[in-house]
Amino acid sequence: MKSYINPDKNTLRTALERPALEQQDLSNLVKSVFDDVQQRGDAALRDYALKFDGFAPDELFVSEAEFSTATNELSQDLKNAIDKAHQNIKLFHQAQQENMQPVETSPGVTCWRKSVGIEKVGLYIPGGTAPLFSTVLMLGVPAIIAGCKEIVLATPANKEGKINPAILYTASVIGLKKVVKLGGIQAIAALSLGTETLPNVYKIFGPGNQYVTAAKQFAQSLGIAIDMPAGPSEVMVVADAAANPTFLAADLLSQAEHGADSQVVLVTDEPTLLEKVELEVNRQLAELPRKELATQSLESARLIAVDRSALIAIINAYAPEHLILNTQFNTELVDGIINAGSVFIGAYTPESLGDYASGTNHTLPTNGFARAYSGVSLDSFVRKITFQEVTPAGILDLGPTVEIMAAAEQLDAHKNAVTYRLKELKNNENI
Repeated sequence: MKSYINPDKNTLRTALERPALEQQDLSNLVKSVFDDVQQRGDAALRDYALKFDGFAPDELFVSEAEFSTATNELSQDLKNAIDKAHQNIKLFHQAQQENMQPVETSPGVTCWRKSVGIEKVGLYIPGGTAPLFSTVLMLGVPAIIAGCKEIVLATPANKEGKINPAILYTASVIGLKKVVKLGGIQAIAALSLGTETLPNVYKIFGPGNQYVTAAKQFAQSLGIAIDMPAGPSEVMVVADAAANPTFLAADLLSQAEHGADSQVVLVTDEPTLLEKVELEVNRQLAELPRKELATQSLESARLIAVDRSALIAIINAYAPEHLILNTQFNTELVDGIINAGSVFIGAYTPESLGDYASGTNHTLPTNGFARAYSGVSLDSFVRKITFQEVTPAGILDLGPTVEIMAAAEQLDAHKNAVTYRLKELKNNENI
């Protein structure tokens, strides 16, 4: 962890650069897998599952019996927790539904918009050392509320051919029946292209390692939409002298344990807080099962003390995926925030609540993309279709405006589409 007290602009800019781990050039590998899946379909998927996951499924889709077994394997406490999180996430995303009323923009000209669920979507859920069953909620709930007709969830099986039971239980609770035992590049290829068993989809959601990310980028080049640019997880914590160092350290470590390329940043107007937080981080780190990953991540951690007047500018320049505000002047900060993925306000609002159960979505823009992208929401699963209807009186009123504009752009056919109708209406008036 590196500490900075009142750094100058150049030092601060350098301090807030995201860590960049060396990435492999996976383009050739990704293309070869996609080509193979396109040519050999299910057979290719089984071969890749055996090669990369150690198991080749006879049946690609999870059976009803496997869903039932998964439900029986989970503790009642975990099932209750998932159920409660489901209700909160469902409630929050249902509130995002739109019911736009028609608008008469001119006499006789009525326009309106309708939200329509994307017909076919794919949800990718990692299933390795940290099987993200919470992401099933974050992606599956809005997909169902949006009315997506076909939802395919892909997640890898282990070497015994089993999918993590929490992933299957969560899918079952929210009503996802099409779960396919695939991970990695081959899963993204299957969702993009379709096979004799799997349908292709129009948009792919979900986190993953660099192989999955590269595959999603390749899918995008084929015309498949994806949720957003992906990157390592990150948190910025803003605190003052009244903040509890134990809470702050726990918030930093909760992101650091994601992976070696995660970044955690503390910004404060109280210089003495830096040493207190660093000592507490080291104490808590020693007790974590994933301390090796967290330790690597903490090499890129930054503890920064600046004047209070600089805090909002730093937040907006960094554009954090997660932003925790733990100060006595949170309202002042909230009013000035324009770049952030999701904001957690107050001493008792850790980012973990949003990761699991408060109701907001945890699929968020990273790496500064919060300057231009929103996190996943109900809108991510719908298309907005506009409609308009014009009466004869409406085109008589608005038509001449369009004729003048089309002529000015030298688009005579556009002008004529209006002119012929106006002539007919005027002729009919003279009969």
